[in-house]
Amino acid sequence: MGWRLALRPYVLIVPALLLTCGILYPFGLGLYYTLFDFSASKPQPDMVRFENYQTVFTQEAFWNSAWVTVLYAVGAAAVETVLGVAVALLLHRSTIVGRVLEKILILPLMIAPVIAAIIWKLMLQPSVGVVNHLLRPFGLGGVQWTDTPTGALLSSIAVDVWVYTPFVAILALAGLRSLPTSPFEAAAVDGAGWWYTFRRLTLPMLWPYVLVAVIFRFMDSLKVFDIIYALTEGGPGDSTVVLQIRAYLEAIRFQRYSFGISYTIVLWAVVYLAAMVLVKHLGKIQRKAAEAK
Repeated sequence: MGWRLALRPYVLIVPALLLTCGILYPFGLGLYYTLFDFSASKPQPDMVRFENYQTVFTQEAFWNSAWVTVLYAVGAAAVETVLGVAVALLLHRSTIVGRVLEKILILPLMIAPVIAAIIWKLMLQPSVGVVNHLLRPFGLGGVQWTDTPTGALLSSIAVDVWVYTPFVAILALAGLRSLPTSPFEAAAVDGAGWWYTFRRLTLPMLWPYVLVAVIFRFMDSLKVFDIIYALTEGGPGDSTVVLQIRAYLEAIRFQRYSFGISYTIVLWAVVYLAAMVLVKHLGKIQRKAAEAK
């Protein structure tokens, strides 16, 4: 019996070990492939060491894609955070309407992002789309939503906001319901207004939950592919070609496999560094929130 108890920790760690190997093996293999010049036109590749990365960083297309990726990630995460917190504050008022809306709120999360993007692509059609049809009585019909560079990027962000704002709202709502009630009762007794209570009590204690949502959404937006590809395919031109789509174009469409993988490795490094910074900041915010409680 004693040997079974001694063996149990090693047995329990096996699934985690297998999962780690399943993640690290393809990642390491991808890193190895970037040291060669694998492509459809060169089945017998040569080792080029770090030339793929040098080419990536010297391409104007890379910097354009990086800029589009940052614009998309910052815009989507910022709008989703503001709207998500606002919706959570409304739903926190325990009314019948709030409880019904809380159930409806998760519906966008139940739709695959690529399906949502296709639906919105049809709705945003300039001639037959329902959005322009509804705006026509106000003199705003015929808007080229995805046919201009700015419109395509804003439309992609809008679809992302529609799909993922409920995620932020649910996290913020869970945070609101976990906050202690005594500070708010004391503030009410002292006659503090809504804005003062929100700014001095609610937001500082809620911020750790909001920052968790920001971390998830910002990292996910940095590596977006499905929404943009289904909605615009990176167009018009290269106005919505984010790094993930650039990697797809290089590796799959142009069949420059090693070069495309190099893009994904660079994107992984960006996401990793961003996550490290945000998680470090989250730790500081959590300590301040604990002191405020």
